[in-house]
Amino acid sequence: MASFVCGVLFLLIIISQGNAQYNSVICDNKIGNYEVNSTYQTNLDILLSNLTSNTENNYGFYNFSYGQNGDKVNAIGLCRGDVKQDDCRSCLNDSRGNLTHICPIQKEAISYQDRCMLRYSNGSIFGLMETSPWLYLSKEINATNVKQFNEAVGNLLRNLTGIAASGDSRTKYAAGNETAPNFETIYGLVQCTPDLSEKDCNDCLVGAIAEIPSCCDGKTSGGVIRPSCNIRYENYRFYDAPAPSL
Repeated sequence: MASFVCGVLFLLIIISQGNAQYNSVICDNKIGNYEVNSTYQTNLDILLSNLTSNTENNYGFYNFSYGQNGDKVNAIGLCRGDVKQDDCRSCLNDSRGNLTHICPIQKEAISYQDRCMLRYSNGSIFGLMETSPWLYLSKEINATNVKQFNEAVGNLLRNLTGIAASGDSRTKYAAGNETAPNFETIYGLVQCTPDLSEKDCNDCLVGAIAEIPSCCDGKTSGGVIRPSCNIRYENYRFYDAPAPSL
């Protein structure tokens, strides 16, 4: 499922089929636009073209800058923690093309895909917790016992939050599963951009978990995707690497 939107704070995607993937681009107008063929556009093109050129990077986090003063561009690329190196680069390269096509003049834009996130900005973005624009994911299927299901989801994501937040400067990621009512297994994943401090990562994830009632209360699938962190849960294993129960 693909979508794009300009100048808004959030976007809701309803996933109606199992194993569905999301692909969303958000063009942000709050810091203005650049002129075609300007120095800023040249810097942006150079930065995005070379973002994944570091072949020694096998942990899926890229953060680079290019240019000076008002024409400086900052970019962050983050792949889901279980995504292999080649798939990571492929996802970021796809995102790069989507961003420059859908947001041809915006100085700030972000792409959310199932396997990766890519954002760029004229402003400071490194080491700073950013909560918007955000993306909600939800499935049109209700859990059998909403209260107990919500409790199981919350417990799982909170446990994973502590693991992810304590990660190092290369990876802040955790995935796992927990048994819900009626012996149904819930699979969860949480992740931060690893340039965040442990506290900021924890705060970002806790804030995202608190959004679950707004996006996907009682649903068997849900997620909150932010520039600095993301959470997601499903009733099937949607990540590749096996993870033990907590």
